[in-house]
Amino acid sequence: MSIIVTETKNKIKNIIISAAEKAMQEGTFAQTELPDFVIEVPADRSHGNYAVNAAMVWARVLKSNPRKIAETILKNADFSSAFVEKTEIAGPGFINMFLSADFYAAVLQDVCNKKERYGSSDIGRGKKVNVEFVSANPTGPMHIGNARGGALGDCLAAVLDFAGFDVTREFYVNDAGNQIAKFSHSLEARYLQLYIPETEFPEDGYHGADITERAKQFAEVYNDKYVNVDSDERRKALVEFSLPLNLKGLKEDLEQYRINYDVWFLESEIHKNGLVKEIIDKLTDKGLTYEKEGALWYKASQFGGEKDEVLIRANGTPTYFAADIAYHYNKFAIRGFDTAINIWGADHHGHVARLKGAMDAIGLNGNKLNIVLMQLVRLMQNGEAVKVSKRTGKSITLKTLLDEVPLDAARFIFNSKEPNTHLEFDLDLAVEQSSQNPVYYVQYAHARICSILRALSAEGISPRECTAGELKLLSSDEERELVYHIAAFTGEIEIAALCYDSARITRYVYDLATLFHKFYNACRVKGDDESLMQARLCLCVSTATVMKNALSMLKIKAPESM
Repeated sequence: MSIIVTETKNKIKNIIISAAEKAMQEGTFAQTELPDFVIEVPADRSHGNYAVNAAMVWARVLKSNPRKIAETILKNADFSSAFVEKTEIAGPGFINMFLSADFYAAVLQDVCNKKERYGSSDIGRGKKVNVEFVSANPTGPMHIGNARGGALGDCLAAVLDFAGFDVTREFYVNDAGNQIAKFSHSLEARYLQLYIPETEFPEDGYHGADITERAKQFAEVYNDKYVNVDSDERRKALVEFSLPLNLKGLKEDLEQYRINYDVWFLESEIHKNGLVKEIIDKLTDKGLTYEKEGALWYKASQFGGEKDEVLIRANGTPTYFAADIAYHYNKFAIRGFDTAINIWGADHHGHVARLKGAMDAIGLNGNKLNIVLMQLVRLMQNGEAVKVSKRTGKSITLKTLLDEVPLDAARFIFNSKEPNTHLEFDLDLAVEQSSQNPVYYVQYAHARICSILRALSAEGISPRECTAGELKLLSSDEERELVYHIAAFTGEIEIAALCYDSARITRYVYDLATLFHKFYNACRVKGDDESLMQARLCLCVSTATVMKNALSMLKIKAPESM
């Protein structure tokens, strides 16, 4: 919560506890230890700003009727220091509270003081958090699923940073293992086909046009030099030529998508520096491995896995899982992260328990590893699903998507729903310039505020600092609802950071735009009452500030005109 909201709720809580203690001293309440209670926002705002359930929670230990308890609390309490204007008892014993004009004035003064830092929090207390997201195989371009993961991960990292965590954005490059072997075979076949057309293509190879393009680029440099050499030498040359180009392409695409990573971590490094072997030896020393059918197995079933897992294949090569354990050991034991958050596709669900369990097995805390599972994206156009297939190479890449729709729209829509829900991305809606397009709707609200300020400036009217008394003139329902939503911004940041749900920020800023439009349609900003006009100008400026702060976490522009 904002400091004002937090302090207000804390004061209310302390006043209620003091009222109960007073009632105990007077003998109205029995002397007993009282359980905790909650102060929450009612779904129906006609019931006030806050609803307190203390009377109902205490009914059993006080052996009394909840409404009678509530009456005693109110009799012994003075809420004037907590911005509470009015209280009432409702239903079975809720104490409903209505905030005073001083609260709304204090919120706007807080926004004006903090400006671009309004909404920030220190709940992270500088704890080191690693957010790994996208981590697409470097064997091809980024696809539509990576686009959602990129938006979600990047925004979550921004939210965590705003909430006071020390955040590192990381891309894990799978430049070793089976996918690189498949990549090399696919490149080899396409290269040889340029000179020996009848060369067969691997059935499980990568069929994308990007593979053919890389083979052609290789041939432009080396011609037929590698046609008649040993296959291993040919594949090695093809990978060494193509992989850096693919990585360069991934970085460029992600930068266009406004994502910049702090770390690009190469899987090959933990093989070269011996960390994979070290981790396997650790597990062996703990008696957690065994040999079977020529392979080395890890007793994953003892640590939450559905079954035991292979660490070293019969051919002597480590598995992806072995490298993954070593990679996460590096995060915690070597680089010292307090928490690691991975954004994964929902198809990796089965990998979660075994990897968390492996952290426990090697002496780390698996609970420090948090996996955010992301559901699939369904592309829609003209009311129908757009069929894509990674298998045949006919997939929508991130670059293709950004050529079709505005970047702001892409990032907003991909962040519009919780990661664990399926998302329909309407290509037609994303380019529509109307209130039906959610990002346009929000950006228009910001542009409208800027337009109001420009128009008044042309008449010689500029916002100035308002007194608390002037801000208390904002008394209409539309004005107070808007301020109350502004007051909730820090709380949304904190919840989003703790729940790993950056979509909360998208929903918050959309609702903020809605409340601003309602205010603007109901309340004339320019007027004869100079104090009221300045108070409303302050509300406009504060709304724009919060809107810009929220959009900045989504890396979406807050335009001054549209």
